[in-house]
Amino acid sequence: MSELFIHFSTAGCLQVVLLGFIGGVLSGFIGSGGAFFMTPGMMNLGVQGVVAVGSNITHKFGKAMVGSRKHGQMGHVDKKLGIFMLITALIGIRLAVFISTYLFESKGGEGETGAAANLYISIVFISILFVVAISMLRDILSKKSELDEGPSKKLVNYFSRLRLFPMINFPIADVRISLWVLMIVGLATGYLAGTIGVGGFIGVPAMIYIFGVPTAVATGTELFLAQFMGAFGAINYALKGFVDIRLVALLYLGSLFGILLGVYGTKVVNEKIIRLVTALIILLCVISRAIALPIYLSQLGTIDFINPASYDTINTVSMYFLYCSGLSGVGVILFNVVRAYIKKRRVYATVITRS
Repeated sequence: MSELFIHFSTAGCLQVVLLGFIGGVLSGFIGSGGAFFMTPGMMNLGVQGVVAVGSNITHKFGKAMVGSRKHGQMGHVDKKLGIFMLITALIGIRLAVFISTYLFESKGGEGETGAAANLYISIVFISILFVVAISMLRDILSKKSELDEGPSKKLVNYFSRLRLFPMINFPIADVRISLWVLMIVGLATGYLAGTIGVGGFIGVPAMIYIFGVPTAVATGTELFLAQFMGAFGAINYALKGFVDIRLVALLYLGSLFGILLGVYGTKVVNEKIIRLVTALIILLCVISRAIALPIYLSQLGTIDFINPASYDTINTVSMYFLYCSGLSGVGVILFNVVRAYIKKRRVYATVITRS
């Protein structure tokens, strides 16, 4: 276990806090947990992939509780739908923890512990988020007018015609869904949450585009589901010794402040800009992870043309792309927040002067 946790200097701790801050801003702005930024960010800092995921899913648990409660007060949580999805989501998390643990314990070509797990987590991360980013960009660019903003109903109509019994009614979400479809989506959501810490990128789109759930209810229900998945995932990773409470605390230190800025940003930034920024950030995060792949392949002995002395250089380039994605996104958000605040102050000053 000596290779599992690393000692952070003051600079390293500040970088983790910065990761939490950026992830928090993105979380409040986008409506996602920001794990797609924080998980690879911790891996770039030298944290083993399984520890990054375990610590991140523990960090997400607390935020999901707060978010779920707020959405519940607004009537945006279908608890019945969340519970049905949770049944197979827990199985998906257990499967993810088992695979990650097994791969972590296998040695690389140079005896590198965790190289196989890091490669596996990175490949899943790249595959899923690349599809998500490209799909979002296609959706944004295909909209011909501002009136054409609603989600596509093609998949909803297709699955509603299948009539795979038993069919279950969910009154709050106002949908009727096959139990089999629910089980598959729940399993995929739990598996991704347990593998890369990002389950909402499957759960929320599936509820909107496959089930036909309203966007607000899908977001609230995913947060309701995430608090249980987060707790279950945290326990499972902690029992394996893969949760670093120091990382969790440092992430909270940055994210709790960042999320407030992100939420305010949604009030002053155009919705189309929000989705465009989200897609571009995710795409840059994918490129960042792809750049790091040769390191893990070399450690496993799969390729032999990478000099171990160049690992730090490759990792630095990967980190550069990651921070470019996060800081550019946060920059857009903060610019609009500051501009809106200044405008608000000017309006206030004008009213006071006239009165």
